[in-house]
Amino acid sequence: MIHLSLDQPGAKPRQGSRSMGLKLIIVCLLALLMCIPSFFVSNLVDERTARGAEVTREISANVGGRQIFLGPTLAIPYSAPPDAPNDTEHHGVYYVFPTQASGAIRTTTEERHRSLFRVPVFQANLTLDADFDLTGVPSNAPAHATLDWSRAEIVVGASDPRGALADATLTTGSNTATMTPASLADSLSLGEKQKDGKLVLFGARADDVAQPGAKFHTQAMMRFSGAERIAVLAYGKSTKLAAQGDWRSPGFDGVLPTSHSVYQNGYSAAWSVPFIARGVRAEGTAFELDGLNNTQLGVNFVEVADPYQSVNRALKYILLFVGLVFLSYFVFETTTGKRVHPAQYVLVGVAQTIFYLLLLSLAERVGFGTGFLLAGGATVLLLACNAEWIFECRMQGARAFVCFSLLYSLIYLLLTLEDNALLIGAMASFITVAAVMYFTRRIDWYGSLAIPEETMTVAPPPPPEPA
Repeated sequence: MIHLSLDQPGAKPRQGSRSMGLKLIIVCLLALLMCIPSFFVSNLVDERTARGAEVTREISANVGGRQIFLGPTLAIPYSAPPDAPNDTEHHGVYYVFPTQASGAIRTTTEERHRSLFRVPVFQANLTLDADFDLTGVPSNAPAHATLDWSRAEIVVGASDPRGALADATLTTGSNTATMTPASLADSLSLGEKQKDGKLVLFGARADDVAQPGAKFHTQAMMRFSGAERIAVLAYGKSTKLAAQGDWRSPGFDGVLPTSHSVYQNGYSAAWSVPFIARGVRAEGTAFELDGLNNTQLGVNFVEVADPYQSVNRALKYILLFVGLVFLSYFVFETTTGKRVHPAQYVLVGVAQTIFYLLLLSLAERVGFGTGFLLAGGATVLLLACNAEWIFECRMQGARAFVCFSLLYSLIYLLLTLEDNALLIGAMASFITVAAVMYFTRRIDWYGSLAIPEETMTVAPPPPPEPA
């Protein structure tokens, strides 16, 4: 009788491979379990983000915070008879916006540091021009209202007057006046029920030029400081604004500019907002000017890469991180015949969790890109050395180094390619699964590895039993 023996050198024992299917399931479960520590890292990122926001508020409070400005607007007090016999006379302020508005902003910026946190602060010089045509005013006043032209003022507004670096001045014709807190109305709501905040108003008397049917030009000049963002409301029926500064990574929001350029040493932007795009009446009471907040022409002084936002994005890929590394170790295990204990998989998962801690701590100091290079390089080297120790093969360690270097490079690519991240991630996942299928094609998932023919030898028959 001929017997097949698997106990020759190079043969794969059946007993050692009977649990490979179960082992793969265990590896997948371990990959899911090793994602749990990422929640603690995420909480740490949230804590650091909250601390950064607190520092931003503290610094902003000293320089004026996010600033919003209103250009020259005519304010005229009015009175209206009561609606009912027992009511009192109504009083209010009637606002008239210029027919043509043009402004220019020039900003200089710097970063204020506190510990590891940085906040961009700015100083801005604003020149805001306005051309008024009062023909037909008032056209939207309350019924039977009487305007008191003798008390008219031209007002400008700022969201936080604590940022004023100099007195605001108003030039009308040949007269220049220093603006003081407005006497008609001390503030103007930016939104419905004041939920969007208020503008503090400053004014100068305009009774000498503000008359029914009059036309005149005026110019306001202001110098303010602030932090993170500056915006000007579209204060004219037709508004044009030009902005330039030395910040290298500006963002634009609200009404987007019609053109903008970002240079190595600064930026420039231009807005043109026609009346039909403004969406706010040319004149009316404060209540009827609701929606003015939606006309902001804003510039954000943002960091090129927020380390906390970038680390949070990296955490979203932790299952892909851990899963692909575990699958790599499983492929190494099946192709070498060397068994890897679940505890060793756990240690690999712990190393990847520590990678995120290294990434967070380094990104705060040297930026996300350099932090990822240092943390990722250290982790890849550790995982490659671990593979060499486990499989007792220097060549296997070199293969692991190449494999994990490609993996971490892929993850960094996913974090930088926002628009194509899904496509690249899906293709990489497909290729990875295909590779695992190929390298594990000889596994008998029900119990044993496929036996190569060259390992099958003919064993001599057993000796006959003694009579």
